Amino acid sequence: MFSEWRDLGKLREIAALKEKYDFRLLVDDAHGFGTMGETGAGIGEHFGIQDKIDVYFATFAKAMAGIGAFVASTEEVVNFLRYNMRSQTFAKSLPMPMVIGALKRLELLKSEKHLREDLWKVVKALQSGLKEAGFNIGKTESPVTPVYLSGSIPEGTNITMDLRENYNVFCSIVVYPVIPKGELLLRLIPTAMHTLEDVEYTINAFKAVYKKLINGDYKADKIAAVN
Repeated sequence: MFSEWRDLGKLREIAALKEKYDFRLLVDDAHGFGTMGETGAGIGEHFGIQDKIDVYFATFAKAMAGIGAFVASTEEVVNFLRYNMRSQTFAKSLPMPMVIGALKRLELLKSEKHLREDLWKVVKALQSGLKEAGFNIGKTESPVTPVYLSGSIPEGTNITMDLRENYNVFCSIVVYPVIPKGELLLRLIPTAMHTLEDVEYTINAFKAVYKKLINGDYKADKIAAVN
């Protein structure tokens, strides 16, 4: 899964190449773990090639709302990384409350399937609603929802500030050089705790700020004149 555009890589096709070439498949699945696949096991489960992944990386900071990350592989590979990775030389263990919390969240991922179902209900409502409102959300295939706009970096900064301060909608902004100059990418990340009312409110907020963007209300000189 590509971190900004949220479309999925050709993992099934890549995994199939293992039949012809001798290589290990490493997958970094920060956004897929906990959200993708029948049980939330991630992108490998989503594509049905879980057994083809040799080294799996994911984080506790996304679906599990914590800190830290993990590597899953064979005992041989994990032990090699544990004793040879430079970053591990002086690394400390996670705080015990985070470890206990991570274990509990893993338990919830396994036992509370409705949370994932609730998440995708909200995701589909948000993404379809934004598209119906005329917004470009690209080809996202995950809960992370990008909204593409045109504007300068100062305009993008003012949009996100307006959304946060006046509409209570938090989103992150992606600008040049990650995307081309003159383009803005606002990333929304819905959760299972959001409601369909939250979705409707968010779409209306985006409609409102888009009108301001078109009117030039977020240009730096206009903001300075108002202040």
